[in-house]
Amino acid sequence: MKIAVIGQSLFGQEVYCQLRKEGHEVVGVFTIPDKDGKADPLGLEAEKDGVPVFKFPRWRARGQALPEVVAKYQALGAELNVLPFCSQFIPMEVINAPRHGSIIYHPSLLPRHRGASAINWTLIHGDKKGGFTIFWADDGLDTGDLLLQKECDVLPDDTVSTLYNRFLFPEGIKGMVQAVRLIAEGTAPRRPQPEEGATYEGIQKKETAMINWDQPAEAIHNWIRGNDKVPGAWTEACGQKLTFFNSTLNTSGLVAQGEALPIPGAHRPGLVTKAGLILFGNDDRMLLVKNIQLEDGKMMPASQFFKGSASSALELTEEELATAEAVRSSWMRILPNVPEVEDSTDFFKSGAASVDVVR
Repeated sequence: MKIAVIGQSLFGQEVYCQLRKEGHEVVGVFTIPDKDGKADPLGLEAEKDGVPVFKFPRWRARGQALPEVVAKYQALGAELNVLPFCSQFIPMEVINAPRHGSIIYHPSLLPRHRGASAINWTLIHGDKKGGFTIFWADDGLDTGDLLLQKECDVLPDDTVSTLYNRFLFPEGIKGMVQAVRLIAEGTAPRRPQPEEGATYEGIQKKETAMINWDQPAEAIHNWIRGNDKVPGAWTEACGQKLTFFNSTLNTSGLVAQGEALPIPGAHRPGLVTKAGLILFGNDDRMLLVKNIQLEDGKMMPASQFFKGSASSALELTEEELATAEAVRSSWMRILPNVPEVEDSTDFFKSGAASVDVVR
């Protein structure tokens, strides 16, 4: 089939590559404009293959599709639109143009967690099952007919990164390829999406990720891991914003003894221990946080919180030094505007995005 791929990131890049391996003709790739001089991985890969790449900053203006954009799309003659990870609003003139329509990947079991931040909300709600959906695009928000769904168990300490890397990324790529294969064979289903059980929570941002301490420990744990790594669950303590990462409810053998960390609104003060920071829910159950980020961006083991700059300098083994240099080289490729990666270089403040963690 002649396919137009509309999307971005490593996920979009991998779907694009696999579709070409399947023998499909990708007639055009539509991705986001370069950011800070850095091209998206999907666009870079397509350019290597000589596939036409378009980087429209927008497809619509004042609610209407831009005629010049639609004309460039239509000139490609695509028979199917594949949207593996698309953050732009694509007008219906483009969605409905191909004879096979458009299919979209969504990282939740629709109709649950429609909209943005679906992986975050799967964890925040403590869902025992997660997964992804490939559906036929319509004019609603993640409301189209279902083509394919695959589910997995959500592990007790899963974060957005672990769930994505373990299942949603690798299996999602396979799922998109399978969906296109079914369409090519004429056997792709169109099952109406039920409204029962539908949820929509909205995009999760740093300003909305503040921890509500008037909850049981499990709910606080789910909130922290559901915001880990981006945007990061935070609280006010010690006169600054502290962001918590790497939370677990597995506190067997832990003794609630340590240096007290007063947290406004918390049921009890936190306790800095050798294992990390012990926190308490309003049910008096414990959870353990292993990493803390300070307001200035510095990340540290939670067990070292009160030691701060007084802690001894990190000394790397020869093997770790080799790994550090390999990471440094990777960062140089990801951060084109940084002349040299130093020990003090901040990955995210230097222009990297959450998707670059996978890279």
